[in-house]
Amino acid sequence: MDDRIVTAARVDEDAQYEAGLRPRALDEYIGQNRVRENLQVSIAATRRRGEALDHVLLYGPPGLGKTTLAYVIGNELGVPVRATSGPVIEKPGDLAAILTNLGEREVLFIDEIHRMPPTIEEILYPALEDYELDIVIGQGPSARSVKVPLQKFTLIGATTRAGLLTSPLRARFGIVHRLEFYEDADLEDIVRRSARIMAVPIEGAAAAELARRSRGTPRIANRLLRRVRDYAQVRADGTITLEVAGAALKLLEVDEHGFDQIDRKLLRTIIDKFGGGPVGINTIAAAISEEKDAIEDIYEPFLIQIGFLDRTPRGRVATPRAYGYFGLQTPGRDSRLW
Repeated sequence: MDDRIVTAARVDEDAQYEAGLRPRALDEYIGQNRVRENLQVSIAATRRRGEALDHVLLYGPPGLGKTTLAYVIGNELGVPVRATSGPVIEKPGDLAAILTNLGEREVLFIDEIHRMPPTIEEILYPALEDYELDIVIGQGPSARSVKVPLQKFTLIGATTRAGLLTSPLRARFGIVHRLEFYEDADLEDIVRRSARIMAVPIEGAAAAELARRSRGTPRIANRLLRRVRDYAQVRADGTITLEVAGAALKLLEVDEHGFDQIDRKLLRTIIDKFGGGPVGINTIAAAISEEKDAIEDIYEPFLIQIGFLDRTPRGRVATPRAYGYFGLQTPGRDSRLW
């Protein structure tokens, strides 16, 4: 559901704010320390040699900064970033037009790269390996293949579903990084930085509270900050104090874990209707009237990360923490499920 305040997926409202809040350099990029340090080395070495950076694959749950990181990489390399997404590239000609217009060492960013059609993917292979396009001219017996040379460029692919990438495509990325959920301390730094950019006064305790309820996701932290800012301006004196933040988040129905009514509904459905599980993902999707992909990409990762949900070979299982959250007694369960 795109209207959830705590959805990690980008909604239309986010677009107008995210560009202004994005860091421009790796030194400004908060969190993901291992990824950042590795990229600093790769980029510095590439610039020193005057070469194009190896192709980069960024994967992980939505809202963690994959798109932001792609633009930061382009900025650090001192080249433009041409952005598109997998579902948008429908015909081979679309991809050919993009690739032939890329300049030396420029960055092509493809979001949702796992959703590219197979025919497009096959055209991309020689472009990534040999920096050339194989184009077929004509039809039938007179058809011939023409190789079109390309400038040496860097592809940055982003995906929430790395498992759906084909092995040949994944093998062509020289740099592969997974983005993890953020620690509360890093999210607190992000909230403070965004508040400064937005010129919103915020107390330290309030920034920490927003970070704690942001589900480990910067996009959600920034969205909550905007909503709490509105509350502070209308119901208080404009300053976000701990009390103001708590009242605003209560109004938004975002609890101390960052759960909203959809999270609670998902967990209660597993507990009440299916005895805590195990239960299959398709059954859960039907029971709560949600898309299977939305559950797997957006809802589940965080619930699994913080130990409220477990994924077993036989299906999803509500953990003792989930039962405790609702004040329920954990039933006896076959230990082989855990």
